[in-house]
Amino acid sequence: MMYWLQQLQVRRWEFCSAQSRFPVGSSQLVNEPLVDRTNVADDEGFLPPVKTPTEVVGLQAASLPAPQTATALQNISLKHPWTEIQNTVYNICGSKQLWGNDGNVFNFNKFQEHPEQEAEVEAQCTVKETPEDGRMESRLNLFRKAKWMNSSLTEEQPRERNSMDKVNVLQQQMLTLTEEVKSQKELVKLLHKALEAAQQEKRVSSMYLTAAEDKDRLELVRHKVRQIADLTSRLEALEQEKKELEQILTLRDSHIQELKEHVQLLMEKNHAKQQVIMALTEQMAREHSDPLQEANTITAETLYKQQEEIEHLKDDIDAYKTQNQFLNSEIHQVTRLWTRVAENEKALLMKCAYLQAQNCQMESKYLTVLRKLQETVCGLPSSHAELVRNLIQEALRWDVKEGADLNLDPVSEYDEYGFMTVPDYEVEDWKLLAKIQALEMKSNNLRSQEVVEKPLRDRWNSIGELSPSAELKSLIRSGIPVEHRQRVWKWIVSQHCSYLPDHYQRLLRQSKSTEHPACRQIELDLPRTLTNNKHFSSPTSQLIPKLRRVLLAFSWHNPAIGYCQGLNRLAAVALLVLEDEENAFWCLVHIVENLMPADYYSDTLITSQVDQRVFKDFLAEKLPRLMAHFEHYQIDVSLITFNWFLVAFVDSLVSDILLRVWDAFLYEGTKVIFRYALAIFKYNEEEILRIHDSVEIYQYLRFFTRMIVDGRKLMNIAFNDLNPFPMKLLRNRRRIHRGELETELCELEQIKAAYVKGRAEQGSRGLEEVVSEEEEEI
Repeated sequence: MMYWLQQLQVRRWEFCSAQSRFPVGSSQLVNEPLVDRTNVADDEGFLPPVKTPTEVVGLQAASLPAPQTATALQNISLKHPWTEIQNTVYNICGSKQLWGNDGNVFNFNKFQEHPEQEAEVEAQCTVKETPEDGRMESRLNLFRKAKWMNSSLTEEQPRERNSMDKVNVLQQQMLTLTEEVKSQKELVKLLHKALEAAQQEKRVSSMYLTAAEDKDRLELVRHKVRQIADLTSRLEALEQEKKELEQILTLRDSHIQELKEHVQLLMEKNHAKQQVIMALTEQMAREHSDPLQEANTITAETLYKQQEEIEHLKDDIDAYKTQNQFLNSEIHQVTRLWTRVAENEKALLMKCAYLQAQNCQMESKYLTVLRKLQETVCGLPSSHAELVRNLIQEALRWDVKEGADLNLDPVSEYDEYGFMTVPDYEVEDWKLLAKIQALEMKSNNLRSQEVVEKPLRDRWNSIGELSPSAELKSLIRSGIPVEHRQRVWKWIVSQHCSYLPDHYQRLLRQSKSTEHPACRQIELDLPRTLTNNKHFSSPTSQLIPKLRRVLLAFSWHNPAIGYCQGLNRLAAVALLVLEDEENAFWCLVHIVENLMPADYYSDTLITSQVDQRVFKDFLAEKLPRLMAHFEHYQIDVSLITFNWFLVAFVDSLVSDILLRVWDAFLYEGTKVIFRYALAIFKYNEEEILRIHDSVEIYQYLRFFTRMIVDGRKLMNIAFNDLNPFPMKLLRNRRRIHRGELETELCELEQIKAAYVKGRAEQGSRGLEEVVSEEEEEI
């Protein structure tokens, strides 16, 4: 690089010595800076100013004598080899600026105005060609080319006669010169870049030569090596990017080819469709033209016949219209008659239902009188006693379904879920009581059918998707209709239990592979489950195997409880309503693990005992007269109510009331059991207060829940008369009584342990005395 800079200085020195041979103003090529000589590119900014060292370029540097021959190390460049080629091109083409006007390399007008200078420049270029090894040949060629173009331009101008031709020629020349200017601009840009690189190289080389120690030089060499490595990595990255772009281009070309093929296919389809459309259009044109041709061929006789047929058809239409009007009026009259008949029938049915309810009440009263007479039959004369016995036998043989010709709401032997409507008591006295109960239930159902049950069913039918709300709570407390109960129970269970897929089936497989310790107790309790229901009364019933699987699955699901007596009845009710055994299993899980408190079905039943104490507190607060009556006769109500709480009134209430209790119990929890237990005692409070014997009270309490036939009255007592009933109070009472009960159990365990210890000590002392007596005898 230093060599070429020295050669540039030599050329400038020679140029300064030969200034006198050029026209006036040509010396500005040297005196003016490079920035001032770029009048062509001033607007475009393609020649930015370059700050060059004063000791390298300029008149002062050109006036200096030629430097000594550079060493080999100075001529070595660490840049890429293509930089040397650029410098060579710059050295060859750099002197083209000498022939410009005011720094413009493409201004040839000066040479036309001074033709005598052309020979001097050409001679100078020719003389300098030999010592410089032909490096000025490119300059000479450029000069000859400009001369030829200018001479051809001057020769053609007088030949052109037409001004338009001259303009065209000038435009062509202008375009040619514009293209050449663009190329020269690009060349100048490259030369500027090469000059900057050379200056940078010169500065680095100067730093390398002026370095005092080898260590500094080595660091410079290393820096250059790092630059070379960086440039190499950049080159590789650019090559990789080029390959990726080529791949993308190939993919784009393939995609374009596919699109072209698709377009070609669509064009072919379109062409085929157009052909089909043309064919169909021609066919339609032919079809439309045919009727016109046929119409032209119709004779006058054919037209006359068609007109006669049209007249006949019009007459028929008029006749049908008249007949239709008559039939519509008849239908309207029949509809009004049918509406009146339907209203009358509805009124008669309601009247008949009312009369039948009254008849049931009269029959129940008649049976009640017979029951009273049966109690006092011993004090009657023999003839009267025999008459009472006959009347009772006839009443027991009477079928409730007799006389129900209208089929309003006949009391069948079983209800919708298979429960017996008339319990089959073994005691003769209670059979008559069951008959009275059935009649009263039928009477209540007939009375409430139109007033209560139908509006309630309409409200349930209007409910779509279920969501927790005060309205839903009120509807559930009023009782869920049979057709909606299964859906609502499933929804309630799903709100509190997350159904695990295949969990129930896995438990069944486990129960088949391994026998659970509670399996024997489950088998013993199955025949004793809901004996008043036809689906469980026989060992061959279809629900017995389902109940067995549900209980076994729960025993494996909850090993802490396993199985407890009472769970069989809970699962049985869930099976009757939900029908599917897996849904019944999750319903049992919801009752035991979510609704009931912990340890409710454990071995000690500690929470069940706590609830009995809490219930006694509530009974004393809500029904103080009745509680005082029980305390006076030393009646322990927990002997009766313990089973109510353990199985949620199953086998205690009639089926209709039982399922209404369960509706609210599944939605609200154990608070409902407390409400209904208190409501049952309040429902029969007056009857209990009239009994003044403890044995009779216990006997009455065994069956008095079966005497409740008005479910609406019981519901109003539970949810209206017993308010307020806060859940917070229930929790506090449970916590207090649980602490007391646990303390009592601990004391009992201590007493038991002390008793066992004392018995063991007494036994050991007695054994020692016996041994000593035997030794004395010996």
